[in-house]
Amino acid sequence: MPRPPKCRRVEQLPGFTYFKPSGIPMSELSEIMLSVEELEAIRLRDLLGLDHEVSAEKMSVSRPTFHRILASARQKIAQALVNGAALRVTGGNFKLIQYNLKCLACGHQWEGTICRRLTVCPLCYGKDWQKIDLK
Repeated sequence: MPRPPKCRRVEQLPGFTYFKPSGIPMSELSEIMLSVEELEAIRLRDLLGLDHEVSAEKMSVSRPTFHRILASARQKIAQALVNGAALRVTGGNFKLIQYNLKCLACGHQWEGTICRRLTVCPLCYGKDWQKIDLK
């Protein structure tokens, strides 16, 4: 019996979770599922340009595991693009990183997760915030 997979660290939830080819009705599309940690691997390696070692460290996995996650994500994305399938980002085995955040409008500080579209100040509901480091 294989051991259960280690929980991967993810810095932020995806702002968008569904992508489909334009002009094709949903009823005619097949769906490909991309896990949140697969999207995180794409973000770290392909968007931010971090190397495998740094990316693996950020996700709290080994380099070979990071490589497998990344290869799986790239294969699914290529399959969706080439075959005209819809891509849904959902599920996975991950834990969101908690950050210290500060509202730039009212100055309130709180601990929370990051999603650029959904994270708001719990006091004034402002969307203008930043990560802070506590000394």
